[in-house]
Amino acid sequence: MESNYQIDNIDRGILSELMINAKVPYTEIAKKLIVSAGTIHVRMKKMEEAGIVKNSRLHINYELLGFDLTAFLGIYLEKGSTYTDVIQQLNLIPEIVEAHYTTGVYSIFAKIRCKNTKHMRQILNEEIQSIKGIQRTETIISLEQSIDKHIIL
Repeated sequence: MESNYQIDNIDRGILSELMINAKVPYTEIAKKLIVSAGTIHVRMKKMEEAGIVKNSRLHINYELLGFDLTAFLGIYLEKGSTYTDVIQQLNLIPEIVEAHYTTGVYSIFAKIRCKNTKHMRQILNEEIQSIKGIQRTETIISLEQSIDKHIIL
């Protein structure tokens, strides 16, 4: 991993185009930036090696797949030293799609996607609350995701 890689305007242009549409061909990006497709390929490889670009992901509309409920869990730990073990256990639960180690009242703030409230209650009661090291949780149900965007480079 190249930790000292410095991005320039070409790299920013590549990233900006891919953030709009990750499926756009490198040849199309190359035409817009007036460079070769090989340059785009090499730059992307370097940004991956430097850890700037981590992976490519598919953006899914979970509601159309029957996962109508999105919620956030504030997780209180019994002790901070249990964080690593708790995170490993949370990672095994498919419905938990994000988890953040945070400051403030919660030790962990997680995002969960469920089919409905019954499904969420089952996950909370049978899986999350049974994890050793979790003291308690608070659930915040999302009514609507109003913003979902990338930072403009």
